[in-house]
Amino acid sequence: MKVNEITTLAELKASGYQSKSIKDELRENLIQKIKNKETTFTGVHGYENTVIPELERAILSRHNINLLGLRGQAKTRLARLMLNLLDEYIPVVAGSEINDDPLKPLSRFATELIKEKGDNTPITWLHRSERFAEKLATPDVTVADIIGDVDPIKAANLKLSYADDRVIHYGMIPRANRCIFVINELPDLQARIQVALFNILQEGDIQIRGFKLRLPLDMQFVFTANPEDYTNRGSIVTPLKDRIGSQILTHYPIDIETARKITEQEAKVVESQKSTVVIPDLARDLLEQIVFEARESEYIDAKSGVSARLSITALENLLSTAERRALVNGEENTTLRLSDFVGIIPAITGKVELVYEGEQEGAAVVAYNLIGEAVKSLFIEYFPKIEKLQKANEETPYDAIVSWFFNLKEGFELLDDLRDKEYKSLLSNISPLNDLLAQYQPNISQEDSFFVKEFVLWALVEFKLLSKQRFTEGIQFKDPYGNFIKGL
Repeated sequence: MKVNEITTLAELKASGYQSKSIKDELRENLIQKIKNKETTFTGVHGYENTVIPELERAILSRHNINLLGLRGQAKTRLARLMLNLLDEYIPVVAGSEINDDPLKPLSRFATELIKEKGDNTPITWLHRSERFAEKLATPDVTVADIIGDVDPIKAANLKLSYADDRVIHYGMIPRANRCIFVINELPDLQARIQVALFNILQEGDIQIRGFKLRLPLDMQFVFTANPEDYTNRGSIVTPLKDRIGSQILTHYPIDIETARKITEQEAKVVESQKSTVVIPDLARDLLEQIVFEARESEYIDAKSGVSARLSITALENLLSTAERRALVNGEENTTLRLSDFVGIIPAITGKVELVYEGEQEGAAVVAYNLIGEAVKSLFIEYFPKIEKLQKANEETPYDAIVSWFFNLKEGFELLDDLRDKEYKSLLSNISPLNDLLAQYQPNISQEDSFFVKEFVLWALVEFKLLSKQRFTEGIQFKDPYGNFIKGL
């Protein structure tokens, strides 16, 4: 008999249905997935050998879980993906506020209905997609919100005394019985509200006002939190920590390849942008390297963290910068340029918390410097290293480029809104730059080569071999000492 054909308690019993707790559901379905070599948490990258095994162990242990980590580390996503480990449907007493199991009713409503109708008690089915509740912890959350309180309107309408348990209005947690319940940013929950969770986690019952009420709720709790020293706004009270079975530390991607997968998966890129803008492979790496530099920057608060959302929104801004230029120039397509990275500065400044020194520098300056540091870090993966100290008369692969700029009468300008043809022509005119790419990056595609050429110019600026000046309409490169020497 199919699920939708079972509509009464008698049919449910006849089907051989066995009640089981949500933690057992998760455990049994996880065991099956592991045996079948299936991916348990799809779309989460970089946690395959760290967070996910710990999370699976916690589920197998039937624990409530606390995911502890900085912002943008997929904590909430992991909690939501646990839905895939639930049974597709579970039976519920029709009309129950707290998803009563027909074979193990909890509420007064369900027990009285079953007593009255017996095997004819109506049954409905709850899909796993409806078995997820989420609450963001904020200072204004009350016990009534999450657990429940006396409802005077219900008491008046039903003409009942406040001593009657039928006047209770259940909060979010009882209504999420037999569900996964997530409380995000747990330290933000006031200590007295955290205390109200003690009994639910340990004994599985709730306390409302003065009622002698015992509802052994069937719940899977998942909490998310930033490290306690993230701010002074609050912490998880120690007895509550003690009642949470497993605390799992999350982390940021540890390599650029993983970070790229996350960004490309999460970025909301319009199809027209994909067809309009060509993104060189180096540009994607550079974007992720900027985020890595931000996490190490002395100007950015490491305790606050740098969210994966930075690279996601930065990629969206980057594509929009190139798309806008193509629209202005009436071009159907264009290739991303390094100068387009100036367009991601608004995505950076809103995503990082600056320390005092960073505030003194200014958010935009810090963001611009991060781009430069990322260029510097990636440069040695593509071209010979530039030493800080060189021997007298020692030749380097970059001498010819520096000489080319030394002999310029004026600076070399790359305007932001140059048409693609003009942009490529300008870079192609720097013959020593062409020779450098031919020697050290001979296999690079023609389309990507122009981004790499501009990348070399930015890198030479970072290593003090050239100078760069940003002005309203673009960027000017020049020899850092040429004008001074010529003026002597």
